[in-house]
Amino acid sequence: MLGMIKNSLLSTVEAWPYQVLSKGEKEQLSYEERACEGGRFAVVEVLGKPFDEASKEGVLKLLKYVGGTNDKGIGMGMTAPVSITAFPAEDGALQQKVKVSLRIPSQFQANPPCPSDESIKIEERQGMTIYSTQFGGYAKETDYVNYAAKLKSALGSEAAYHKDFYFCNGYDPPMKPYGRRNEVWFVKE
Repeated sequence: MLGMIKNSLLSTVEAWPYQVLSKGEKEQLSYEERACEGGRFAVVEVLGKPFDEASKEGVLKLLKYVGGTNDKGIGMGMTAPVSITAFPAEDGALQQKVKVSLRIPSQFQANPPCPSDESIKIEERQGMTIYSTQFGGYAKETDYVNYAAKLKSALGSEAAYHKDFYFCNGYDPPMKPYGRRNEVWFVKE
């Protein structure tokens, strides 16, 4: 019984739609160029806290929202990835400011329930082209910073992308210990 519940939770995760445009590999780093669909996102900004703590706080708020803490009182199901916008300082370290976002599931895109938590905003976003690299494990700030540096190095000076922010993405629920998927995304200019 428990296994069935767990499976239904895992199987209801809807992926953010994208298309792979190209793949590359440089300096032992594989990366992809992807076109990601736009849409409506639930977004919460957390300021003045270290990245890992701020991310956790933002994620919990969004999970409550899609879990039913909204004006319709309905559970919407989960989408992946949970995307955290990080703002690097000059030295590459992350500033104490994050935006945690979750793409609203397809069936609620046209008319998303209003969040009960006023810190959550619903944003309309355009599609975007990104450079992405993937890694495993339970990702923390140091991992994202490390992979962002690797991706920057692999892309070299040829690629034009936004330098003032990037996305740190987690695809898996905390109870999944193996085969975890995390990604760093740079947004192409």
